Amino acid sequence: MNKRDIAAKLLQAESERVPIDTLTETYPGLTVEDAYRIQLEGISMKLAQGRKVIGKKIGLTSKGMQKLLGVNEPDYGHLFDNMLLLEGEPCQRQELLLPKVEGELAFVLKDTLKGPGVTIADVYRATEGVMPAFEIVDSRIRDWKIKLADTIADNGSSARLVLGSRLVPVQDLDLRLIGMVLEKNGEMVSSGAGAEVWGHPAAAVAWLANKLAEFDIALEAGEIILSGAVTAAEVAESGDVFTLSFDGLGCLNLKFI
Repeated sequence: MNKRDIAAKLLQAESERVPIDTLTETYPGLTVEDAYRIQLEGISMKLAQGRKVIGKKIGLTSKGMQKLLGVNEPDYGHLFDNMLLLEGEPCQRQELLLPKVEGELAFVLKDTLKGPGVTIADVYRATEGVMPAFEIVDSRIRDWKIKLADTIADNGSSARLVLGSRLVPVQDLDLRLIGMVLEKNGEMVSSGAGAEVWGHPAAAVAWLANKLAEFDIALEAGEIILSGAVTAAEVAESGDVFTLSFDGLGCLNLKFI
């Protein structure tokens, strides 16, 4: 199993929009550790192409998704400059394979966080503020037939993100109780509270800082950290319009064309 070759196949699938077979079936011995190494190989390739890391994303923070994939902790991926859409900028559906939309809280860091031993209090101290965010996830694995190692190798199935325009200090909010509503084409499709995210969105960020310490990686000052989906992801097709509302943070719209 050549990790760099697998990373190259995933990047090719992304650029050509042609999915590949499930990695855990093609390579039955693929471990979570292998998958993170594959992800990091892919990251180094993108950096060599001139891309810039602007943050990290946390996935599988809900108990429901963990149960579905048979895991007991989240996963993560890297966010790049070419993934960021401006508020009001439409998402080009044809650039993606099978995209889905999630509503999340984005943390904007003013200080670096590096584990081990990072706590919720440390996250609060290091955070400039939070804002509503759409994460658009996509899988380079055919038909989303994935296990944990598949999505980790595939950079956490990350694809695009959209940030709101209001940055609100975390000290002014109860992130466990903050409510979120997600609408699709004018109809509410899901709602939830911050506590759906690993018990507390800041706890998910602390988990990430501690997990990345295993790879000698830090959450850097200025980075955007997507803390995890509050509710289930919604499939997106051309023409769909999504509206995300967080109590105290305002609304955010996203259209697929």
